[in-house]
Amino acid sequence: MNDYTRTDTHNSYDVETDIQANTTLAPHRAHLQLAIEGMTCQACASRIEKVLNKKPSVYEVSVNFAGETANVDYDPTQTTPEQVTEWVNKTGFVANLQAADSLFSQTDEDTATQYPWRLIGLWVCLLPFLVGMAGMLVGQGMAWMPPVWIQFILATIVQFGFALPFYKSAWASIKGGLANMDVLVVIGTVTIWAYSTYLWLTHGDGTLNSLLQSSHAGGHGGHGGHGVHNGPAVYFEAGVMVIAFVRTGKYLEERTKKHSLNSIDLLLSLTPDEVEQQQPNGDFHNVALKEVQVGDILRAKQGSRVATDGTVIDGSGWCVESHLTGESVPLKKEAGSELLAGALVENGSLLYRVRAKGSDTKLGDMVQALSDAQGSKANLARLADRVTAIFVPVVVTIALVTFALTWWLTGMVDTALMHAVSVLVIACPCALGLATPAAIMAGMGVAARHGVWFKDAQSLEAAGSIDTVVLDKTGTLTIGKPTIVDEVMVDKSLAVDDVLQIAASVEAHASHPLATALINAAAERHLPLLTVNDISVVKGAGIQAQIEGLGVIKVGTAEFANLTLPKLMPKVWQIASTVAISINDEPLGAFALADDLKADTPRAITALQDAGINVILMSGDKQSVVDHVAGQLGIEQAYGKMSPRDKASQIALLQTAGHKVAMAGDGVNDAPAMATADASFAMFEGTDVAQHSASARLMGESLMHIDAAQKIAQATLRNIKQNLFFAFIYNCIGIPLAAFGFLNPMIAAAAMALSSISVLMNALRLTRFKTEVELDNTVSNSNKDKKRPVKA
Repeated sequence: MNDYTRTDTHNSYDVETDIQANTTLAPHRAHLQLAIEGMTCQACASRIEKVLNKKPSVYEVSVNFAGETANVDYDPTQTTPEQVTEWVNKTGFVANLQAADSLFSQTDEDTATQYPWRLIGLWVCLLPFLVGMAGMLVGQGMAWMPPVWIQFILATIVQFGFALPFYKSAWASIKGGLANMDVLVVIGTVTIWAYSTYLWLTHGDGTLNSLLQSSHAGGHGGHGGHGVHNGPAVYFEAGVMVIAFVRTGKYLEERTKKHSLNSIDLLLSLTPDEVEQQQPNGDFHNVALKEVQVGDILRAKQGSRVATDGTVIDGSGWCVESHLTGESVPLKKEAGSELLAGALVENGSLLYRVRAKGSDTKLGDMVQALSDAQGSKANLARLADRVTAIFVPVVVTIALVTFALTWWLTGMVDTALMHAVSVLVIACPCALGLATPAAIMAGMGVAARHGVWFKDAQSLEAAGSIDTVVLDKTGTLTIGKPTIVDEVMVDKSLAVDDVLQIAASVEAHASHPLATALINAAAERHLPLLTVNDISVVKGAGIQAQIEGLGVIKVGTAEFANLTLPKLMPKVWQIASTVAISINDEPLGAFALADDLKADTPRAITALQDAGINVILMSGDKQSVVDHVAGQLGIEQAYGKMSPRDKASQIALLQTAGHKVAMAGDGVNDAPAMATADASFAMFEGTDVAQHSASARLMGESLMHIDAAQKIAQATLRNIKQNLFFAFIYNCIGIPLAAFGFLNPMIAAAAMALSSISVLMNALRLTRFKTEVELDNTVSNSNKDKKRPVKA
C-alpha cells in the first residue's frame, strides 16, 4: 500500500509517480498573518519587509499597506510567532497575531469606525483660518484673519498636539532607516511653523505689548491696504491646513479600505450573532452563536442564514450558497444533506446538527484564504515598491534644491520656503502604495463573490494575462460521474457480476471517477467487495493487486489487461472510456463507461473563445472519446492518451511559443500540468493534490467560473495599471508645479489627499464589476421574484 500513488479524479488511469516533489512544502515552514497598526504609506510596509527579510529564520514576507496585514513564512524551529511580532513592534508599529477565530470575533469598534475626535479638533482649530481666507476671497484682505498671537496658539496646538501621530510615525520611520510620508509632512509643517514663529517674535521691539499690538494684522502683511494693517508675513494657516487635509485624507482612506474595499467584513456578516438552539426538552431558545458547540442541534427558518456547517436531521427546504459557489440557484436540502455556514434558507425550515463552526467552516476557510490572498503582493507592485524605497530622500533633495534656487533667483526667503514646502507636501507616496493593493483587494472580493478563490495576488495577475486554456475532460468538461453503458465478456464461464465484483474490489482503493463508477455499480447490485493486497500502479496503464484464491488482478486499459477488443464493436465503445480486467494476464472482459457533459459546458467554451482564448482539450482517455467530446464543443485542438507528463510537456511547449497558458483540472494526474501552467484552476471537489497545485479554486461546478475568473483578473490588471499611471503622472506633474510656485502648501495638501482617495475610488469601481454568470443569476432571481405571488 505504501507505494500506491493512484491518479486523479481523471480519465483513464494516468499516473504520475513524482507528484510529491512538485507539491510538497519546504520542511520547517510555517505561515503567520499579522494585523499591523500604524502604517501611513507604502514606505511603512517596505520598512517592515526590509526588517523581517534580514532575519535568517524568515523565508518570505509580504506586507499589504491597503489591507494592513503582514503574511510571514518562517522556520518554526528557529523562531516563534511572538518573536516575529516583537520584531515588527521594534520598527515602530503595533503587530497583533491573527488567531484562528480572530476574523470571526471582529467588531465594528475599530479605528475606522471610532469617532474621529482628533480630526474634529483639527477642523475646529482650522475654522478661524478658513474665515480669514474667506475674507481674502471677498476682498477684505487679511482683516478677517485672527490676530497672529491667536494664530500662533492654534497652530501650536495643532502642530504639537493633534499632529503628534505624525511625529511618532516619522521618528519610527527614521529609526527604521526608511523614511515615510509622515517625514515629509513633519518637515514641511514644522518648517512653516518655525519660520512664522520667528517672523512674529522678531517683529517690533520684542516686548509682549509690541507683539500683541502689531499682531492684529493677522497675516501675510507688510504692505497695508483696505482693512489691512502692516504686520509680519506669517503662514501659520498653511501648516494647519496641510495637517488637517492630510489627516482628513487618511481618515477617508482608512474608512474606504476597511469598509468598502474589503469583502471580508461582508462575508463575516453572513453568520448570525444569535441562533435557535434545541434544548434537551425539545424546546428552542435563542443563544449567542459563540456558545454553540459541535454536535448541538440548531434550527434555520425561511429567510435566515445557516450559522455553521452542519448536517440536516429533519425538515426540508431550499438554500442558496452563492456566497461560496457564486451560483444563486437554490439547492434542495433534506435529511442527510450537508449545510454550509452563511447559506440563505430561501424556503422551508431545517433542523441541523453542527459539524463545524467559526474558522473551521467552509466559510471560515474562504475568509482566511481571502485574507491571505489580499495580503499577498502582485508582481506589478514591485515597481511601486522600488520607487517608494527611494522616494522620500529624493523628494527632500528636490525640496532643498527648490528652496536654494528660488531664494537665489528671487531673493525672497518666504517664497523659497513656500515652494519647498509645497514640494514636500504634494510628493506623497500614498497613491503609489495604494495603487496595487487596493485593486487587488477589490478584485479578490469580486472573484470570491463569483466562487473563485485565488491563492494569492500573483495568481490573479497571471490569470489576467492568459491567452490559452487547457482543459481536462472527466470532471472538468463532464459531470465526472460516468456510468456503465455496455460490457463485453471474454471468459463466458464468469458472470458479468463476478467480473464487476473483482474489478470494484481493486478499484475500491482508487478515487478517480471511473473507479467510483465501478464501485457504485457493484454497490447497486449488492456485490460484496473482496479483500485485496499488494496494490501497485503501472504509470499510464492501470492498477493491479492480489486477490487470494484468484491471483494477480489487472484493471485498466485494454492493452494493460492483455485484451484485444473486436473491431466491430457498437458505436458507444468509440465514445466511451474502456476499463478492462484480467486475472494472471488472462483477459476476463471490459466495461464501457460514459459521462455526460455538464449542462453549461458548451456555453462556457463559447464564452472563452469569444474572449479570444484558445481552448485545448487534453485527456488521458482514448483519442476517439476525446475527439467526440471536442466535436460536441467546437474545440479544434484535442489530444488523447496523454499521460500527466505529456500534459505538462505540451503546456511547456505552448509557453515556449509565447503563450500564457492556464490549466483546469480536478485530479492528481493534472497536478504536474497545473504546476507548469502560468495559471491553474482546480475544479469544485477536486482532489487535495489538484487544489494544492492550482493557483485558484473554483467553488462552483460550472466552467463559467473560469470565464468569470479570467474577466475579473483582466479588469483588476487594468485597474492596477490605471492606478499606477495616475499615481506616477500625479507626482510627475505635481512636483514641478509645486517647485515653480504654481501650488501653495494648502493646495498641495488637498491635492495629495485627493490623489489617494482617487486611487481608492478607482479601485472601488471593481466592486461593481459583473460577469455573465452574475448577470444571469440576477435575471434568474428577478424572474423568480416575478413568479412569486404578491402578498396583500
